[in-house]
Amino acid sequence: MASFSSSLPVTILLSISFVFLLSVNANEVTVGGKSGDWKIPPSSSYSFNEWAQKARFKVGDILVFSYEAGKDSVMQVTREAYEKCNTTSPKASYTDGNTKVKLEQPGPVYFISGKEGHCQKGQKLRIVVVTPRSSAFSPAPSPSDGPAVAPSSGAAKLTGVFSVVGLLLGFLALF
Repeated sequence: MASFSSSLPVTILLSISFVFLLSVNANEVTVGGKSGDWKIPPSSSYSFNEWAQKARFKVGDILVFSYEAGKDSVMQVTREAYEKCNTTSPKASYTDGNTKVKLEQPGPVYFISGKEGHCQKGQKLRIVVVTPRSSAFSPAPSPSDGPAVAPSSGAAKLTGVFSVVGLLLGFLALF
């Protein structure tokens, strides 16, 4: 019984550390940047694709689409459906008004509005998802309305990882 109770703090600490390390790797990215509205672009000079080109999306990131529930939708579609604004056979369809889509694999991903006529007026998005080389060293910047800002040094995240490892080793030394 003594070994179980003495290993419990280590088990809890390992679990917390694992969750911490997983949460460091994913970014929630609001589609459209700071304005964050999934709607027909206000002018022909702006497109969601221009916004997306200023950012880097990686596997594990989460796209957040904000729109009025019941009056619009988000559809994940094939390249062909994206190009033709075809809403008949989406890969996935969302109508909740605060859609969160986790990017599961590298490569291009296509989204269009499910509201009739919206895609033709520019409410569509194409992004390219990359596989991070080393998520502890190269965090993706969070896109904004302006140009993409270079990410802060990966040293801060690396220091956090070493701190967790140091804490773990310290606790293990106690037992």
